[in-house]
Amino acid sequence: MTFDSAYRRLQVALREPLPGAEAQALMAPRPRRDWPEGFNQAHVRHAAGLLLLFPIEGDAHIVLTLRADTLGRHGGQISLPGGVAEAGETFEDAALREAHEEVALPAAIVHVLGRLTPIDIPVSGFRLHPVVGAAATRPPLRPADGEVAGILEVAIADLFDSSHRGTVTRLREGREVIAPTFRVGNAEVWGATAMVLAEFLTLLGWNPGMPPDSKR
Repeated sequence: MTFDSAYRRLQVALREPLPGAEAQALMAPRPRRDWPEGFNQAHVRHAAGLLLLFPIEGDAHIVLTLRADTLGRHGGQISLPGGVAEAGETFEDAALREAHEEVALPAAIVHVLGRLTPIDIPVSGFRLHPVVGAAATRPPLRPADGEVAGILEVAIADLFDSSHRGTVTRLREGREVIAPTFRVGNAEVWGATAMVLAEFLTLLGWNPGMPPDSKR
């Protein structure tokens, strides 16, 4: 998919009602974790993540990060650039600030297109607010020491390709969880990040069709 085509599609799609939970569910782990019974929603911590669209030789790409192993529950996983929203910040501002801190993305080159549907991450107590932005040229990126172990520039065409999908099995509190994945190089994108990507790709016309191959 070309950058220009993806950009035009997103401009239109982000002005319409979002596919939301229905699209997210296409890549949701099974069973899906919920908030503990009696959990006070006032204690949810809000975070923002940036889904940045940009071109490489005219083709549409996005940026993902490999989190450093030292970063708690989600260390070693693939995620969007992002983090906790500070008091008084919009989610757009938080996403751009965190992307600058994590991958040295210059905020001035990003045109914010809109937001996707927020997604709850009960395991860490967060509600993630994905922000979609675009850069007209391939941005110069640099991983932040201690936070980001690697930067992945992922072609949208690869995410559309069914051969880049699979499943992984994880043990969570002694219970088996089966998680659909996107395979990006040698990495597996699963959980909340995969669910965010599912909604994003749906806006671009993605239809996963047949279920992904199983991989343990």
